[in-house]
Amino acid sequence: MKQVIDFKRLPDRFRSFAARVIPVLILLHTYIGWQLLPVMPLPSYSMPLGIILLASSCFLTPLGLFARFVVVDEDLADRTSLVGYIAMGLFSSLLSLTALRNLLLLFVSDTSTQSTSALMVVAITLFVSLIGFVNARKIARVKHVTIRLDNLPAALHGFRIVQLSDIHVGSTIKSAYVKAIVERVNLLTPDQIAITGDIVDGSVARLGIHTAHLGQLQSRHGTYLVTGNHEYYSGAEEWITEFNRLGIKCLINEHAVINHEGARLLVAGVTDFTAHQFIPAHRSDPEQAIANSPSGLVSILLAHQPRSAAAAEKAGFHLQLSGHTHGGQFWPWNLFVPMQQPFVAGLNRLGKMWVYTSRGTGYWGPPKRFGAQSEITLITLVGKLGS
Repeated sequence: MKQVIDFKRLPDRFRSFAARVIPVLILLHTYIGWQLLPVMPLPSYSMPLGIILLASSCFLTPLGLFARFVVVDEDLADRTSLVGYIAMGLFSSLLSLTALRNLLLLFVSDTSTQSTSALMVVAITLFVSLIGFVNARKIARVKHVTIRLDNLPAALHGFRIVQLSDIHVGSTIKSAYVKAIVERVNLLTPDQIAITGDIVDGSVARLGIHTAHLGQLQSRHGTYLVTGNHEYYSGAEEWITEFNRLGIKCLINEHAVINHEGARLLVAGVTDFTAHQFIPAHRSDPEQAIANSPSGLVSILLAHQPRSAAAAEKAGFHLQLSGHTHGGQFWPWNLFVPMQQPFVAGLNRLGKMWVYTSRGTGYWGPPKRFGAQSEITLITLVGKLGS
């Protein structure tokens, strides 16, 4: 009989993670059931049915993360991951709304509100998850952003950069999705393309066929890429080799100078903020990225995480392009991003430097985006007024 699941394939780091997280998941699912099921105004069989659904969610939620390791057949692993990630998204919203409901009930004395509010929690969870699924699975919109750099040479006025970030090719984002992104980007005829990390969730052997379309990206001055934290979960050195093979220039704490219409633009890139935890030689270093560069040039840094910005501004960069946050992807995670990152999304100023943080071109984990639309960002550089 063919083996379907092999838990021995689960990496050690996930074993210890599972040992810590699964008991917490059991407690949180128990909390949801305890708060909602007894007051649900439904037929008598709703209680055992609710318990079964919550128990299933408790089992399925971790599978989104673990299926690609423990399910032997690759296609089955991908389908299992999709089910697991959908369960993760439902559980996340159900937990958040249950906690919010309980907070609001502290200020309501009418006991009949308990039943109505319990039903509303379930209804809102299903609604948000459905809309979020549709938002996540459609190809990212083109978002137009204009950034004014006072020292920009006249020849670079109108220079157009397409930024892609956080595509997360993996168990639920495949070749067709990537191809559609590439086709949309090429229609924009940019001067340069910048990819700010988290392109993949898996090995080159497993996903190389799906990322191959990235080699078809077209722009006047080529495509530049920096690593994100998920590249380091997925074999960063192999992926750097693969991206370079596709004709994408990986900037590993280094820079390139672009000659455009007689003017020059410096484009630099750093490894992910946490890269040194995986490969010590890849410690993120904006100072190294700009070292020995020509003086007086407008300088742009590609850095996966916005928290590289403090070091980038100190190093003298004029603009940083980042991703990582997904704009929170869906409520309430957008509320927690500021605990780790200085910026959640959009254009912000830090000292003398602009920072643009993309909401991401794909999604991670649950196929769910609500209140944070994915984006293909078309950035137009302009000089000072009147130039």
